[in-house]
Amino acid sequence: MQQFFRRLAQATAQAVGTPWTFLSALLIVLVWALSGPAFHFSDTWQLVINTGTTIVTFLMVFLIQNTQNRDARVMHLKLDELIRATHSARNRLVDMEAMSDEELAALQREFKELHRRAGEALDERRQHDRRISPAGGVPRTPQGAASSEIPVSSVAAAVAASAAANTASAANDTVNGQG
Repeated sequence: MQQFFRRLAQATAQAVGTPWTFLSALLIVLVWALSGPAFHFSDTWQLVINTGTTIVTFLMVFLIQNTQNRDARVMHLKLDELIRATHSARNRLVDMEAMSDEELAALQREFKELHRRAGEALDERRQHDRRISPAGGVPRTPQGAASSEIPVSSVAAAVAASAAANTASAANDTVNGQG
C-alpha cells in the first residue's frame, strides 16, 4: 500500500505541478471574475469565488510540491555524485530513494549508532582536554616540573616537537651531503 501511495503521489505531483496546470487554474479564475457582471455579483457567484479560491490554493500546494520534488532531485543528484566520487563511500547509498521503509529504518539505526559513537569519542576527547587544561584555560604544569616554568599546551608541544624533528632531519641531510 505504501509503495502504491508513494508512486501515486509522485505521479500526481509531477502531473499537477506543470505550468499548463497552473495556467488552466488561472484561466478558470479569470473566467469566473469576468462573469461577475453577468450574474449581478450574486451570492451564488460569490460562493463560486470562494470555491475558486480554494481550488487555486489547492493547486498551488501541488506547484510548491513540484518545486520541492525538483529541488530534492537536484540535491540527490549532487549527493549521488559526491558518493560516487568518494572512494570510501558505500555506492549502494546512491539509490536510497528506491529502498524500502525497512531498509531506510535499518540504515537510520546504523547512522544513529555511528553518531552515538562519534559523540562518545568527542566526550572522551573533551574529558582528556579538561585533564590537561583545567577550567582557567591554563594547562597544568607536569608533575616534577618547577612551578616557575611556563606551562606548554599539548598543541604547542606537538608543533615544537615537529619543528625540532624537521630541523634535525634537515641538518642530518646536510651532514650526509643530501642537502
